[in-house]
Amino acid sequence: MWDVFKDWIFQAINFFYQMVGDWGLAIIIVTIIFRAIVAPLMHKQAKSNYKMQKIQPEIQKIQSKYAGDQVKMSQEMQKLYAEAKFNPLAGCLPMLLQMPIFIALFQVLREMGGREEVQNFTFYNLVPNLTQSPSGAFSEGIGTFVPYLILMVIFAGATFFPMIQQQLKSKDSKQRNQTLIMAAVMSIFMLWISWGSPAGVLLFWGVSSLIGIGQNQFTLARCRRQDAEKEAEEALVAKPVEVEVVRKEKKKRPTKKR
Repeated sequence: MWDVFKDWIFQAINFFYQMVGDWGLAIIIVTIIFRAIVAPLMHKQAKSNYKMQKIQPEIQKIQSKYAGDQVKMSQEMQKLYAEAKFNPLAGCLPMLLQMPIFIALFQVLREMGGREEVQNFTFYNLVPNLTQSPSGAFSEGIGTFVPYLILMVIFAGATFFPMIQQQLKSKDSKQRNQTLIMAAVMSIFMLWISWGSPAGVLLFWGVSSLIGIGQNQFTLARCRRQDAEKEAEEALVAKPVEVEVVRKEKKKRPTKKR
């Protein structure tokens, strides 16, 4: 069943290759279609991350206050989640649902060099061979290696850029520093993985990550705008109505003559 699923993905890439005549562009088209399909899931995940960022200070207060009482901490956390309408699983579920497709695409691109149908596996001569890894291109000279190096940087950087961008606005300096260090370490690890990965895989993942960044920024901007509108409405309701009262000047009473 898994091999049949992978064959469907290859046929989709091959279909667009027959239309555009370039394997790299065909991979980009399939990646865009894939991101469009999972866009609703990614939208929910981005909203969940945004809500988590908002209630993070309250979570830390609860954790600090009930550090010695796990039962009470759990109750207060559940209460906070209910008030904020936040579901912790909402951020994990979309990723779990799309992982099989990611894995299948990854494997198809790794195995593409061994398919008889694949010839001249280039990306408009920008990348000479999408089946070749950066390590193999490096042995052929710096001129050949440069396009692969660019794919490596995009592959590693775009993967963790959203996480880094969110933490730059965080008020918790300790958590921000920990996240930035973790992101830097993971980026180095991703560079190590990309060193031996086919360029086609790096192209797919890089384009997918860049599209994901755009989708994430769109969702965050929308959430911030909705929060701003809500705060403006609440401020308008809470503001007391000012009524301007104009007092008429009292006329002096005429004095009676005695």
